[in-house]
Amino acid sequence: MRKIRFTLLLSFAFSIVFAQKPVRMGIVGMTHDHVWQILNHPKHEGMELVGFAEPNKELALNYLKRANLPESLWFSSLEEMVEKAKPEAVCDFRSTIEHLETVQKCAPLKIHVMVEKPLAVNLKAAKEMEMLAMKHGINIITNYETTWYASHHQAFEMINTEGKIGEIRKVVIMDGHSGPKEIGCSNAFLSWLTDPVKNGGGAIMDFGCYGADIMTWLMKGERPISVSATAQTNKPSIYPKVDDEATIVVQYPKAQGIFQASWNWPFDRKDTEIYGQKGYIFANREPQMRVRMGERNAPKEWAIDAKPLSNPQNDAFSYFAAVVRGEINSENDLGSLKINMVAMEILDAAVKSSKTGKVVNLR
Repeated sequence: MRKIRFTLLLSFAFSIVFAQKPVRMGIVGMTHDHVWQILNHPKHEGMELVGFAEPNKELALNYLKRANLPESLWFSSLEEMVEKAKPEAVCDFRSTIEHLETVQKCAPLKIHVMVEKPLAVNLKAAKEMEMLAMKHGINIITNYETTWYASHHQAFEMINTEGKIGEIRKVVIMDGHSGPKEIGCSNAFLSWLTDPVKNGGGAIMDFGCYGADIMTWLMKGERPISVSATAQTNKPSIYPKVDDEATIVVQYPKAQGIFQASWNWPFDRKDTEIYGQKGYIFANREPQMRVRMGERNAPKEWAIDAKPLSNPQNDAFSYFAAVVRGEINSENDLGSLKINMVAMEILDAAVKSSKTGKVVNLR
């Protein structure tokens, strides 16, 4: 009996260790400046960094040196990293147009993929990525900075669980900064971020995607009726090939979303205003939120502190690892493929509308 108990305890201990084994995670590409999220902080709960696949050796070794990471983490290609480092999951920090290629190479090998926002360069590419994910049974996650804001998650709970402000009627989302060149983005990043083919557009893609993602999530995945957009270039001497200013309007049966994407703000901003039947909620990167409710002639406004998110919900890499391990059902989350397929439909329609001047009907 003692032997049986010992065997069971040993088996249980081994199962715990196995379940908690870190996910072997590799990085594909280093031309997206957001790669410093992992270079500056290579250790995250639930994952083990196993390598960087970057064909530009000079760039890769320079970045690794600056981050005090060993050159042994560098691989010349995704194929080499897969063969030698054997990642279970990869994070894509390349141009948006290359996201599809990453999934094409990883999906048949059962390697899960997280890409930097947006999901894809256009809806056609997104659909192929979705098909590959379903065929080969992998997860595809899209990483947005705004996913990790505690205020957004509390706003969602207040609206969709607690019914604090009634049904959503209007959402205004403002994202951007003074411009990627103005804030000092690297030349490697600028070379494709300002390319209409490699990025699919300028500010309309770079920052319009935040609004498309958050709105779709708040609306629980509902597809809008129509999308219209205007885009322009206010600084042609700096951004001659792409827009630096865009406004996207999405229409639902009972709600409207307005996304202001700009490389012309005088300061950085990621602000979300949600208006319901009975009040509004303002949320951004700060933990403090503004709420206004009450009677028409006697409304009350106050500030509340959002409840901090706990790991892995507050960290992109830990979250991705938890998804890979099956510890989180991410189907309806901000970064999920389901939500981001609708977000890509909105973005794709917005780009088309901005070029034709016509409303794009989705249903």
